[in-house]
Amino acid sequence: MKKRLYLMLCLTLVVGMLVGCAAGTEQIGQNNSSQNPSFAKDKISQKVVEGNTNFALDIFKQLDKEDLEQNIFISPLSISTALTMTYQGAAESTKEAMSNALGYNGIEDGILNDSYKNLIPYLNQLDEKVILDINNSIWVREGEDIKPEFLAVNEDVFQAPVTQMNFSQENAAEKINKWIEEATNKKIDKMVDSPIDSDVIMYLINAIYFKGDWAEQFESENTFETSFLSEDGRSQKVMMMSRTGEVEYGQGDKYQAVRLPYGSGKIAMYCVLPEKGVMVSDFIAGLNTEKWQEIKDSIAEQGEVILQLPRFKLEYGIKNLNDSLTALGMGEAFTGQADFSGIRDEILISQVLHKAVIEVNEEGSEAAAATEVEMKLTAVQNPLAFIADRPFVFVIADDDTGTILFMGSYKKG
Repeated sequence: MKKRLYLMLCLTLVVGMLVGCAAGTEQIGQNNSSQNPSFAKDKISQKVVEGNTNFALDIFKQLDKEDLEQNIFISPLSISTALTMTYQGAAESTKEAMSNALGYNGIEDGILNDSYKNLIPYLNQLDEKVILDINNSIWVREGEDIKPEFLAVNEDVFQAPVTQMNFSQENAAEKINKWIEEATNKKIDKMVDSPIDSDVIMYLINAIYFKGDWAEQFESENTFETSFLSEDGRSQKVMMMSRTGEVEYGQGDKYQAVRLPYGSGKIAMYCVLPEKGVMVSDFIAGLNTEKWQEIKDSIAEQGEVILQLPRFKLEYGIKNLNDSLTALGMGEAFTGQADFSGIRDEILISQVLHKAVIEVNEEGSEAAAATEVEMKLTAVQNPLAFIADRPFVFVIADDDTGTILFMGSYKKG
């Protein structure tokens, strides 16, 4: 009996930062993430990792509701990192709402910041056989009176260089986009529109780039064309990778799953295939931390498994996350009632934009994501046998800390 395998959640890339200071800009900080990889793993709080996992599943479920018939691919880590940088300046009910949405309830600021200060350099050096590059940066309109304490904590915790820039310059957006392009190895080349709106006072950016070869690769000569049945009943042709042998395989109530490790095995893609008759969106709607742990616990090495997985590329976004984050409870941050007094008075988040791309082939996976938090003056408000031949969910995760790097759903070829 043919096995149906599947689950890959690809996640986590946070936006890479600032390379080079051009005419008309003043760089106030430097990104030392590559020069100072020191970290203390015991300072990465499990509560913070659990909060990030909760947020990853919540935002993924919310986006699946909004884009029901589309393929989804995001980096929850990128989104949460950019928002956590912004969170450093939130106060009162705005901070409480962001804490609820991001899964930080009951976590002291010091523990949260120590965790991120150690988590990002830890992930960046996790596996010498895998490229994982996470970067952050802040761009401030020249002349804006941003509180030095806010900038200092982001430079220290997130190693986010701060650049003051004349946003009215013709090439201002181009310089920021160039930074994102380089931080994502040219996978994402534009997030900021030109010209920059005169009411924008700051961008907080997070970018992630990931490239990993399978620990056991697929042979390209075994790849074949076959049909993939989408949930609307349409059949599409896909190129299906195939191998038979030892595979980390599991199954549970109404699903099958496989774990496909990269490099030395600390990072892996999980693919989860709902059983026939179960809509992938219904399966996603039921995902929570307990279900995710159940899926991982079900997996064990099996000696003879037929594994078939589509070769694919996905691009998702640029996606405006305002409505999704509002649905998760942090809507106040986008309104005139927002309190970011830790940054400066009378500002709000005008938009949170996210884009992610992934390519999965016989050799491995390459993925990138970027998240941009744009802040404006409060007076200006924007509107808020494992055979994967049918829709499935995929996740890329660091199994050492439990951090979800990327997540996606593949619904149509």
